[in-house]
Amino acid sequence: MNASTQVDTAVVVREVLALAVPDLHQCCRDPWVLIGSGAAWLAGASVTVADLDVLTSRRDAETLIGHWQARLQTTQASAGAERFRSRFARFGFPGLAVEVMGGLEVSGEAGWGPVTVAETVMVDVAGLDVPTPSVAEQIRVLESFGRPKDLQRAMLLKRLCEERL
Repeated sequence: MNASTQVDTAVVVREVLALAVPDLHQCCRDPWVLIGSGAAWLAGASVTVADLDVLTSRRDAETLIGHWQARLQTTQASAGAERFRSRFARFGFPGLAVEVMGGLEVSGEAGWGPVTVAETVMVDVAGLDVPTPSVAEQIRVLESFGRPKDLQRAMLLKRLCEERL
C-alpha cells in the first residue's frame, strides 16, 4: 500500500466508524465485534479495506436493518459465500460499506459451526471504543474461514506479531 492509499484508508475507515459505532453501541443488546480486513487494518496489518464487517447476534442484525433502513443495500450475501450463513445485511456509508453478519456460521469439516470470538480488545478510533478480536483470535477466525483472502490476512497478522517481538 502506498502512502496515499494508507492516508485515504485511514480517513475513510475513521469516518465510517465515527458514523457507525455510536449506532452499534446504542442498537446492539449483545456484544458485537469488528472482524475481517477492518479489524486487521486496525491491528496494524497492511491490508486493503473494502468494507467493514461487523459480527453481531441475529437479533441485533434485525435491529440494525430497521435502524439503518435508509442505508440498506442488500440482505443477500455476495456470490462465493456458500461456506457462510448469517442474518446478513450490507449498508452504504460514505466511502465504505458496512456488512453486518448476525449469528455468523461457517461450514467446516465438522459441519456448520458458529463463528465466535473468545478474546476482544478495544481499539480507540477518534475517541470511540471499537471492539476487535485480539490478533491471535483474528488469525484463528480468518484461518477457520479458509478462503485465500482470509489466509493471506492471517499470514500478514502473523508477520506483524513476529515484527513486534
